Amino acid sequence: MSKRILGLAAAAIVVAGAYYYYNEQQKTCCTQEPAPEATAGPGHMTAKEDAYNLAAQRAKIARIDMNTDTSFLSDEEKAVVNKLIVAANYMSDIYLRQRSEHNPEIRAEIASSSLPDKDLLLDMFDLHFGPWDTLDEAHPFYGDKEMPAGAAFYPEDMSKEEFNAWLEAHPEDREAFTSLYTVIRRDGDKLVAIPYREHYREWLEPAAQALREAAEITSNASLKDFLSKRAESFLTDEYFESEIAWMDLEGTPIEVAIGPYEVYTDGLFGYKAAYEAFITIKDPEESAAVARYKNYLRDMEANLPVDETYKNFKRGFASPIAATEQIHGGGDNVPGVQTIAFNLPNDERVREAKGAKKVLLNNVLEAKFKLILAPMAEHILVPAQAEKLMAKYMALETLFHELSHSLGPGTITKDGVETTVNAELKELYSAVEEGKADVMGVYNILFMMEKGELPKVERDNLLASYFVGIFRAMRFGTDEAHGKGAAFQYAKLQEAGAFTIDAESGLYTLDFDRLETSVTDIVRTVVILQGDGDYAAAKNFLDTYGKLDDAAKAAIKRTANIPVDVQPVYPEKL
Repeated sequence: MSKRILGLAAAAIVVAGAYYYYNEQQKTCCTQEPAPEATAGPGHMTAKEDAYNLAAQRAKIARIDMNTDTSFLSDEEKAVVNKLIVAANYMSDIYLRQRSEHNPEIRAEIASSSLPDKDLLLDMFDLHFGPWDTLDEAHPFYGDKEMPAGAAFYPEDMSKEEFNAWLEAHPEDREAFTSLYTVIRRDGDKLVAIPYREHYREWLEPAAQALREAAEITSNASLKDFLSKRAESFLTDEYFESEIAWMDLEGTPIEVAIGPYEVYTDGLFGYKAAYEAFITIKDPEESAAVARYKNYLRDMEANLPVDETYKNFKRGFASPIAATEQIHGGGDNVPGVQTIAFNLPNDERVREAKGAKKVLLNNVLEAKFKLILAPMAEHILVPAQAEKLMAKYMALETLFHELSHSLGPGTITKDGVETTVNAELKELYSAVEEGKADVMGVYNILFMMEKGELPKVERDNLLASYFVGIFRAMRFGTDEAHGKGAAFQYAKLQEAGAFTIDAESGLYTLDFDRLETSVTDIVRTVVILQGDGDYAAAKNFLDTYGKLDDAAKAAIKRTANIPVDVQPVYPEKL
C-alpha cells in the first residue's frame, strides 16, 4: 500500500488554477473549463431569480477517481469487501430518504423533464442527496421548498414547540421520541415514534443479508463476529454488542464502519442518527506509527485547562487508531463535504467501556491537502507565514481532532439527573463538539511538543496550518457544524488579538504566541460549556461567535477558484 500523508514526509503540492479534476491513479491534477452557466427552466431556481449559479456551485467540489491499490488483498478479502459495498449502497438508499422521503420522486421528476440543464441538475442532486445544496446553507437548486430542519426524521410541519409539548403531556414517550433510532410521524392527531427497523426494513433486511454473507466468507474471527452482530443490529435497533465487537476488530486489513451514527442531519434537535458506511483498508505500518499517541489519552484528559470536575476519566482509554484508505462509502458519508477521519462509536456506554476508535482516511486527506489547503494558504496568510504550512500538521490535526472527541465531558449530571452533553445541547451539540475537537486537537499537539513527541521548533508550522484549516472549514458555511465550529474559533482568536489584517491585501499576520494562549482559552471555554450542559449559554455563545466578519468573508472570496471539497469516485467492485 502506498504511503500517504501520515508518513509525515509528504510534501505540500500547490495546485494553481480554477476548477480541478484529480486523477488518483496517475497522481495528476488538471484544470477544467468552468461548466456553462445554468439556464432558466421551469420548476427550479436559477441565477436570474436569486443570483444562485448552479454550475459555479457544482464546480466547487472536484471529482476525484480514487483507485486505491487493493492488489495485496486476498481473494477472500476482496469477496468480503464486495459484499460490504453492497451493504454500503443500501445505507445510501436509506440516507437519501432520511434527508427527504420525497427525494426519489423528485429525482425521477428531474430525470423525466425536458429542462436544458437536466444533466447538471441530476449531477447536483446525486452530489448532495437531494435538491438542496449542502455548501450553500441547503439552498434549493430545484424547486423552491426549503429543506426542513429536521430532515425526514419528523413530520415536515412539526415545530420544536409541538414536539416538546407532546413530551410534556406524554412523558412516557420521551425515551422513544428522543431515541437515535426512531422517526416521528403523525397518526391522526397524535405523534408516534416508529423504530428504524420497521421504517427502513425494505433496505435494512437486504443490507443485513449482505453482512451475513460477508461474515460467512471471512475467516477472521473478529470480523465475522462484528458483521454477524451488526446484521442483527439492523433488525433490532440494538447496537451496543455490535459496537463492542467493532472496537475489538483485529488481524484484518478490512476496517468497516456501517450503521446509524451521526446526528448532523437532524438540525431540529440533533437526536436522530443517519445511516452511513465507510469501507476502508488498513495500513498496519502507519497505524502502528500513529498508535503511540493514544497512550497519552489519559494524560491529555488530565492536562485539560479546566477544574477537575469537568474532566472525564470514566471513558475507556484503549482507543485504537487505524490509518486507512477508503475504497467505498455509503449514506451520510457520500454527499457534500467529505470526511477525512472519524471517531466512533458515539454511544457513551461503549466509550466508557472501551473508548472510541479513530479511523483516518489518508487518501481523502491527501487529496484535500493538495487541492485545497495548500493552495488556500497564499490567499489567507502573508507570504512569510503561508510558507510555514505543512502537510504533516494537517494530518496530525486530523488525528488529534479525532482523539479529542474522546476527551472532555460526555456523561454529565445536571440538576441531580445523569444525562449527556448531546442530550442537553440538542441541535447545538454538533457545532460545539466539532469546534471543540478542532481547537483541542491543536492544544494536544502542543502538549505532545512539550512531551518531546513532536519538535517544538515546528510550533509555528502547526499554528499556521491550523489557522488556514479554519478557513477551509468556514467555506462549508456556518449552517454546517464544522463551519460554525470553525467560525467561533476564528472569532475568539480575533477577540484575543491573535492576528492582524493588512488593510490593502486583506492577508493575515499571526501572532503565534497570542494564538497559542488563545487556543488554551478556547478549550477552557468550550469544555465548561459542555460540562455545564447549559443550552441557553451554548446558544448565546454560538449566536455571538459562530458567524463571519467582513474580513473572513473577503478572505473566503479570494479562494473562490479553489475547490471547496472533493467528490471521490470509488469502484463498485474489486
